[in-house]
Amino acid sequence: MENKQISIGVFIDGGYYAKIDEGLKKNLSLQVNLSSLLAYLRRQVSAKYQVPYEDCQITENHYFRGRYRVYDANNKHLLYSERKFEDALIENDVIFHYKHLREVKKGSEVTIVEKGIDTWYALETYELTLLRKFEVVVLITGDADHEMIARKLKALKSRVLLLTWNMSEQSSTSRFLKEEANWHIELGDECAKDKTLLDKLCEKA
Repeated sequence: MENKQISIGVFIDGGYYAKIDEGLKKNLSLQVNLSSLLAYLRRQVSAKYQVPYEDCQITENHYFRGRYRVYDANNKHLLYSERKFEDALIENDVIFHYKHLREVKKGSEVTIVEKGIDTWYALETYELTLLRKFEVVVLITGDADHEMIARKLKALKSRVLLLTWNMSEQSSTSRFLKEEANWHIELGDECAKDKTLLDKLCEKA
């Protein structure tokens, strides 16, 4: 990096992030500490590009997710947990982007439909990278649909860091997405190498 100051844009797939938290709560009674995770990202970028930690700044941080309308969220007893999580987003200067979830009944089954979030995630990530000229773009997602946005970001001369955390042997990150990223960190593997990392990244649920 020529100017020795690195601007980092972080873009969080909220549905994917929620699955990480669900896995941690189920298996270990833990949840991600967002402040610690963001600091970890800065440390990794600092070490990778040999730039002082204080010169690696997250200048944009965005979170995308579908969520229930207030009536449905209240009936499902989700309002408190949603507000508590939003407090963490606000404390870390994360801009959140929501679209309403819809429940579609098919016979006796109810399907939750999250429409438009992936497209919004991709468009916002590309547009902000084009305007802000991030040196590093962090994608927190495992969705194969985001393969093309990773490719487009590289065309803008940004380095793409893919951050994933597979919670089980059955879950895996898209091979095509990993191949498009300049750099991939799988936190499950990193925690296996460093037994102290889990405690550094998480807190009690």
